[in-house]
Amino acid sequence: MLATACAGPGAAGARATPAPSATPPEVLCARIVAHWSREVLDGGGYGDYQSMGLSGGQYEILRSVVDAARAAKEREGARAADELIGRQAREDCVARYRSGTPDGGPWR
Repeated sequence: MLATACAGPGAAGARATPAPSATPPEVLCARIVAHWSREVLDGGGYGDYQSMGLSGGQYEILRSVVDAARAAKEREGARAADELIGRQAREDCVARYRSGTPDGGPWR
């Protein structure tokens, strides 16, 4: 005789686990752009945006952030550049995703 038992979501003794929450796209964008901006600013150089895990639009943000951070580093030092990276990456990514996902395909 073969007996099987399955505990489904409504089974006695089953505990509900919270569903994972998705990271909003503007937050994910800001994190990855800030990370790669710091790498580039520290002498890592620009790489292929796809190998960095960026879309074309996110790569444009990265280039803008790095340009501004270089200028800030020359004028005010490394700490100011680091703060600018976090702030500008956040602001630019929020603006990019304000209306939802940008049009133009997954690479944009």
